[in-house]
Amino acid sequence: VYLAWAQDLAIAHWEAWASAEERAGWSWVARRHEIDYRRELRPDEIATGYTWVGELKGPRFERYVRIDGPDGEMCAQSRTDWVLIDIAARRPARVMDWMVERFSAKA
Repeated sequence: VYLAWAQDLAIAHWEAWASAEERAGWSWVARRHEIDYRRELRPDEIATGYTWVGELKGPRFERYVRIDGPDGEMCAQSRTDWVLIDIAARRPARVMDWMVERFSAKA
């Protein structure tokens, strides 16, 4: 469940900051996931998620996600390497400066 939430947060962050035109031209593919599980979250508990970006390497972008329980304690934290894809060319593309600027803030 935590990994699915991490992906949902990443997608929501992209959709919040990229225009419809930008989303039509670019997409992301997950290359690698790492997740540290700290404690369980019960079905009746409300979770809070945070996401931020890390190191940039050409077409690759690190994205971190932290999931906290209702007490503010960390339940899980993940790191995913995402690869930017130019949809028209169907190839990886270098992450552009505007993307770095927009996605550098925590969400």
